[in-house]
Amino acid sequence: MENKATVPSNAMRVERKKSGSRPLKGLWRRIRKPLARSRFVKQALAAVMANALRLIDRTNPRVAGSHDLEAAIAAHSPAIAALWHGQHLMGPAINPRKHRLVALFSRSADAELNALVAEKLGFGIVRGSGGRKGERNSGKGGAQALIALKKTIERGCNVAMIADIPHGTPREAGLGIVTLARISGRPIVPVAIATSRRKVLEGTWDKTTINLPFGRSAVVLGDPIYVEPAADEAVMEEKRRQVTDALNEATRQAYALVDGK
Repeated sequence: MENKATVPSNAMRVERKKSGSRPLKGLWRRIRKPLARSRFVKQALAAVMANALRLIDRTNPRVAGSHDLEAAIAAHSPAIAALWHGQHLMGPAINPRKHRLVALFSRSADAELNALVAEKLGFGIVRGSGGRKGERNSGKGGAQALIALKKTIERGCNVAMIADIPHGTPREAGLGIVTLARISGRPIVPVAIATSRRKVLEGTWDKTTINLPFGRSAVVLGDPIYVEPAADEAVMEEKRRQVTDALNEATRQAYALVDGK
């Protein structure tokens, strides 16, 4: 007769399994924060990601109907390239390398790796925040960042800026990019990039799109948007909406091109 006392129950098996995994989980908890703070680890990850973006760009030839970046740069420089969060990951890879471009990245830890990747792809970097809709957000370095970008433009260099606000309303432009256009006198040029092979992270606030290799790509540019130096609050709001609509339309066109619609 079987001695039931010697047969482990399902609950006991689960408990043993959990106990066995705890040392590994505990080890990961102890090392993950130091790894995240490690400059060496960040630089290594950035190098891998930069090379991946180069590969993706090289294996996704432009489809017919894509716009000519060189022609746009020649026509509008220095200008402010506007992109959406979640749709911007290929931005550093498509920039013609002989053209210096400075990009604004927020001061958050999440943006630090993206900034390192952009640097490895030839971008200059300004850290700060454009501020939420209607907010100055100078405490986050917004004012200092805009001044730095204005000086960059005055030196004849193009700049790139994400138009919507981190964890705000996705694909709705904030006032930061409109303010930069007003104080610099240079146009905002909406830029949309799409690839036929992609993975959309549906759980993210901005529906981040991971571009994949071995497909086709499209770059669509909107018409330049100027903001007069004397623009009042009503005009600034009108321009903000104009940027939103133009960038959404460019994004729609880019996806239509790569998806054959």
